[in-house]
Amino acid sequence: MGRTNPSLFLEKDDTQQQVVRSLMKSSNMMKYTYMVIALILTIPLIQAQPFHPIDKSPLDIAYFPDNFAHDRSAGDAALIRVIYSRPQKNGREIFGNLVPYGKVWRAGANENTEIKLYRDATVSGKPLPAGTYSLFTIPDKNEWTIIFNHALDFWGAYSYDEAKDALRIKVPRVALTKPVEYFSILFQDNDNGGIVMKLAWDTTLIEVPFQF
Repeated sequence: MGRTNPSLFLEKDDTQQQVVRSLMKSSNMMKYTYMVIALILTIPLIQAQPFHPIDKSPLDIAYFPDNFAHDRSAGDAALIRVIYSRPQKNGREIFGNLVPYGKVWRAGANENTEIKLYRDATVSGKPLPAGTYSLFTIPDKNEWTIIFNHALDFWGAYSYDEAKDALRIKVPRVALTKPVEYFSILFQDNDNGGIVMKLAWDTTLIEVPFQF
């Protein structure tokens, strides 16, 4: 019986190893291909996230003391804060037209404006406990009604409920000679040691006095 040539076994082993390497390479290539395809398929999903664009009436905050959150030091305390949206005049006639006289207005845009009193106060001499309220107004040609309401987190004045009013006061309208482009709210010291909240838009200024 003749001998088997050992080189035949070596050639057979080499061939098997090449086949195995080829299969492994093909397998790795397929995995890579699947990964690339999966990544391509997820790109539209990432790009399609439902992030909202910047609102036409940006949200803003007014404090007393002014810029309280930015400037505060240890032990400081705010007295009052308003969170509101700021619609733009944009060439329109505002009060008596875009915002009708004699109807409840949200005092801004989008969600109803929110005002927080950190301490008990009086507003035009009437008591208002510390707390968070919705701020509504009823504009008129010469006088405005200012409303502090207990219902929060509603859109506009569509769900306004007079039964939930905490306080109503009336204040005179002041005419401005220069229009204010964006609806604006700020707080300032007044002459008798209190605070005045100023609301301004177009050629109208409203001043609401607080005492703490």
